[in-house]
Amino acid sequence: MHSPFVFDLVTKCFYDSAKYPEYSILKNYRKSLLQNTNTIEVTDFGAGSRVFKSNTRAINQIAKNAGISPKRAELLFRMVRYFEPDTILEIGTSLGLATSALAMGNEKAKIITLEGCPNTMAIANEMFNDLTLKLPTKNIQFVNTEFSTYLNTRQLTTDNRQLIYFDGNHSKQATLDYFELLLPTISNDSVWIFDDIHWSNGMEEAWEIIQNHPKVSVTIDTFQWGIVFFRAEQEKEHFVVRV
Repeated sequence: MHSPFVFDLVTKCFYDSAKYPEYSILKNYRKSLLQNTNTIEVTDFGAGSRVFKSNTRAINQIAKNAGISPKRAELLFRMVRYFEPDTILEIGTSLGLATSALAMGNEKAKIITLEGCPNTMAIANEMFNDLTLKLPTKNIQFVNTEFSTYLNTRQLTTDNRQLIYFDGNHSKQATLDYFELLLPTISNDSVWIFDDIHWSNGMEEAWEIIQNHPKVSVTIDTFQWGIVFFRAEQEKEHFVVRV
C-alpha cells in the first residue's frame, strides 16, 4: 500500500479492534427496532427493493433487511471518530440506524439527514427522542425531502472537514446527479462514502465514473462502500480493502 494516508486509515480505523462503549448504544438502537412489529406505509423514491414486494412494511423487517449492518454501523462510527468532521450530510435516513452511528462518532458535528419517506423519518425521530437509548440529539436536523430538490434549492457551503454518506437512491443517474450537485462543496479534507456501489450494473458504472473524475484523488472499494477523497497532494490511486 503506497499511500501513508490510506495505510493509517486502514490500520488505525478500519482494523481498529477496540470495543467502544458506543457500540452498546448502537446495539440497543437496533434491538429496539427489531422488536417493533408495527407496520408503516413506505414511500420509495429510489431504485426499489429486492426484498419487499409491498410498500406496507413491518418496522422490524425494514431494520433487518434494509438497514445498515451492525459491522458497517461500527465502521461508520469509527470513520467519523477518526476524521472528526465538522459537518455531516446523510442522504437517506431510513430508520436512523446509520444516523445513530454518525451521531455517536462525533457529537460536536452538525448533522443534516435527508429522507424522502415521512413515515420512516418519523420512526427515526421517535427513536432519537427516546431518552432510554442515550443518543446525542443536539445539532441533528431531520429533513423530509426529495433529495435532488433539497440539493438544488439549498445554499450548500464548503466546510474544511465534511463527511457525506450517500445511501438514498441506488441508481446510476441519481448517484451521479448527487455527486455533481455536491462537488462545489468539497474541500481537501472531504470524505464521501457511497453505499452499495456493486448493487447493480448501473451502480458499478457510476462508481467507475466517480473514480475517474479529475477532482477525485483517492478511492477505496470495500465492496459494500466506495469511499472518495479529494486530497490535492495525493497521487491518484484506487484501493480495494477487505473490511
